[in-house]
Amino acid sequence: MTSPGYRRPLMIIAAVIAVVSLAAVGTVMAVAFNGDVPPVWVTWTALYGLPVAFMLAIFLVLDSVRQRRRQ
Repeated sequence: MTSPGYRRPLMIIAAVIAVVSLAAVGTVMAVAFNGDVPPVWVTWTALYGLPVAFMLAIFLVLDSVRQRRRQ
């Protein structure tokens, strides 16, 4: 059983996006707690990073299910 070559890079990309996005969420919360406004790119990363990582993870799960059914 060989895994397609695109699965591991996508998994790494999804994990990196999720970690960066979680760090951005923490940054937004910390900056807001201090009464300041976080930069737009940090807020954007916090809002859109986790859904993108989640969609990549769902794609990887569905691709894995599809590959197992073919065997």
